[in-house]
Amino acid sequence: MGRLQRLGGTQQRLLRHLLQHPSGAGVEALCERLRISHNAVRQHLAALIGHGWVQRCASQPSGGRPQARFQLTPQGRELFPRNYAQISSALLEEMTRRLGATEVSALLVSLGSRLGAGHADRPDGTDVAAHLAAQLDQLGYEALAVDRNGEREIEAFNCVFHALAAQQPQVCQFDLAFMEAASGHRIRHMECIIRGGGVCRFRIGEKLPQPSA
Repeated sequence: MGRLQRLGGTQQRLLRHLLQHPSGAGVEALCERLRISHNAVRQHLAALIGHGWVQRCASQPSGGRPQARFQLTPQGRELFPRNYAQISSALLEEMTRRLGATEVSALLVSLGSRLGAGHADRPDGTDVAAHLAAQLDQLGYEALAVDRNGEREIEAFNCVFHALAAQQPQVCQFDLAFMEAASGHRIRHMECIIRGGGVCRFRIGEKLPQPSA
């Protein structure tokens, strides 16, 4: 269940109304649409603003007293589901058909390495596993750095490519390439949700050699 579905019905309808009105909507319009009181609308708006999903926006000229208007933030728009998996899977299938599995795998590794390099700067005092877990967490992996049998590992509880990887297992090569570029260390894939594991678990290995200038 997505975050939108976890909200109450009134807040879902409020957010959908704002999605359909990108320039914003006033309290009066929301009252009419939702059939609730001004006070109830303001309470829902206050909660949604607190989450960072709604914001006040510029009032439209009306000839009278300016009325407060509200619109979705970029974070609010992200509440609405997007079917990336089906589209991505179709793209990979077509790429594999045209280019072959070997070339597609190379492209995934190249893409992962390029994106991972943009996350390689590690703050002083932060160990490799903690830094890498933080980068993955920002991407939605719900990742933690852990010690396991004397080794530093990353446990990711949310496979962001779950539906896609189930059909196209080579997608996991993107993860590995991203993590190696972001950490500068060899990454070993120890456990995989797609292959029946409880988590996606990655072990931090030896430091990779620096590329020659």
